[in-house]
Amino acid sequence: MSVNITIKNAKKQFGDNVVIPDLSVDINKGEFFTLLGPSGCGKTTLLRMIAGFNTIEGGEFYFNDEIINNLDPAKRNIGMVFQNYAIFPHLTVRKNVEFGLQNKNLSKKEINERTDKFLKLMQIYELAERLPDKLSGGQQQRVALARALCIQPNVLLMDEPLSNLDAKLRLEMRTIIKNIQNKIGITTVYVTHDQEEAMAVSDRIAVMNFGEIQHIGTPQNIYQRPANLFVAVFIGRSNIFDGELLVREDNTFIKFGDTEFKINNVKKEYRHNQKVLVSVRPEEFIMNTESNSGIEAFVEESIFLGLNTHYFIKLKDGQEIESIQESMIGEIIDPGTKISLDINTEKVNIFTEDGSINILEGVKNDCINI
Repeated sequence: MSVNITIKNAKKQFGDNVVIPDLSVDINKGEFFTLLGPSGCGKTTLLRMIAGFNTIEGGEFYFNDEIINNLDPAKRNIGMVFQNYAIFPHLTVRKNVEFGLQNKNLSKKEINERTDKFLKLMQIYELAERLPDKLSGGQQQRVALARALCIQPNVLLMDEPLSNLDAKLRLEMRTIIKNIQNKIGITTVYVTHDQEEAMAVSDRIAVMNFGEIQHIGTPQNIYQRPANLFVAVFIGRSNIFDGELLVREDNTFIKFGDTEFKINNVKKEYRHNQKVLVSVRPEEFIMNTESNSGIEAFVEESIFLGLNTHYFIKLKDGQEIESIQESMIGEIIDPGTKISLDINTEKVNIFTEDGSINILEGVKNDCINI
């Protein structure tokens, strides 16, 4: 049975070092919820607090309506998948998967049936009698996942489970993990620092920094309308400009240097002249070699990558930026070419001068602490 996870005002410190000062979050029953952030931001610490492996210096943790702060980890009915797999090298695949069932007061027949079910689900049934040193990294991770799910936990916790795999296996395993989670419908909390991985598997993502949640939302919400500058820069790539927001006759514009662009979706409370920061993702530029209506720039380098071509560009003021354009047959803009840049004004994001707030309409943030 899956559960809701509710965390209220969590605090964690090691000695005098406060890692998580005051964090609250609701994780829905059956959802795939990812904690995403740079190294040291507190995501693994929070996961270990949910698991019961770390002490809790403040706040309350609930599974449904049951407070679990002082509940022994063995009684929380969680499945855990670690970065290093943590499977037993002296046990066969079958014995590894059976391990968590040994203390469940199940009959030998029930243990065999449940083990077979998850060996087949993870497509490792034919490897049942092999030892771990005869398995690939992806196969070992499947064993770890089967063992975690075999006990039928209420919550599945996964800590950087794919970081030790090569790029091809990571792509394969993240698809498998998401498909299995969809089939079983188990509440899953997943930790990663890989933005693309988080976008691929998550129902919702919590972006963390310095022990605080900056933005909670769907992958689409977070990518298209990041709550603040940190989220915009951390999720994907972004070019950041110092700019001005100008209001004339109820119309709003952003200005870079000598160039202005009309913006239609600024929140009412922010429609006044002010300095701003503007985030333009590489794919949000429109490059033009025949017009001078946009931002003046020069192409420094181009890299053809099949579907897209990446351009590295220098603006007239010396700022260097990146643009990604769909590749056209036989057409690549040569280094040294003078161009003008327009922007897709529906997609860019605009932040207050300190970067703390996205001032555009459409930001959806489920973060409780804001």
